[in-house]
Amino acid sequence: MQKHYYSWIANSYRLPVAFLLLHALAPIPVLFPLPATSQQQSVAQPITTSSLDSHDGLTVAADPWLSAERYKSTFPKQSPYAVGVLAIKVTFRNDSDDSIRIGLNRIRLNLTFDDNNRQDLPPLSSELLADAVLHPKIKGNKPRLPLPIPTSQGGRDKHWEEYKKTAEDAGLHSSVVAPHSSIEGLLYFDLQNQFDLLRNAHLYIPDLTALEKDRNLMYFDIDLSRPTR
Repeated sequence: MQKHYYSWIANSYRLPVAFLLLHALAPIPVLFPLPATSQQQSVAQPITTSSLDSHDGLTVAADPWLSAERYKSTFPKQSPYAVGVLAIKVTFRNDSDDSIRIGLNRIRLNLTFDDNNRQDLPPLSSELLADAVLHPKIKGNKPRLPLPIPTSQGGRDKHWEEYKKTAEDAGLHSSVVAPHSSIEGLLYFDLQNQFDLLRNAHLYIPDLTALEKDRNLMYFDIDLSRPTR
């Protein structure tokens, strides 16, 4: 009886241990942080784009939209690309402790036709973009160099106002980048369907100021012919 009693006691301790071992080996759900794509991106995230440059704590990235597909979500009905206008998505990321002011009206698309022929093309305003898209001029078969500077065409109805607002909303309209933050938006350039001019093009941004220190920053001259991807 004594032997049987101790045998039963030993078995009674083995069963819970085996039970616990089986459950210990079973899969246990573990909580991991959500992937970066589902979280808010911080300013420290790297920028993936076509061309970029960085200095003085400021990174500028430029991404030319060179296919009709890229315009569909922003301009679902009438695309600037269809009338020869190029959109460049520009991102300014400020990793410094100073606010940085950008002279948007001085940004230029520098085009080189040959050694002796160059042009500094200003971006289109939202008004001129609406004119170019809704009232396109008849373009000849031969390239025009230098490119003509667009002017207002009139005929500004409700449809024109709606298109102008769409261009403004997608455009780069903020001129100050707060410390440790970023801004982005589109700049529009009328290339008259001569998109191959980007092979020798630079986005030139000459007017940058660190506001707290009241100090002018070095210009950016981003080579669009050499993507960083």
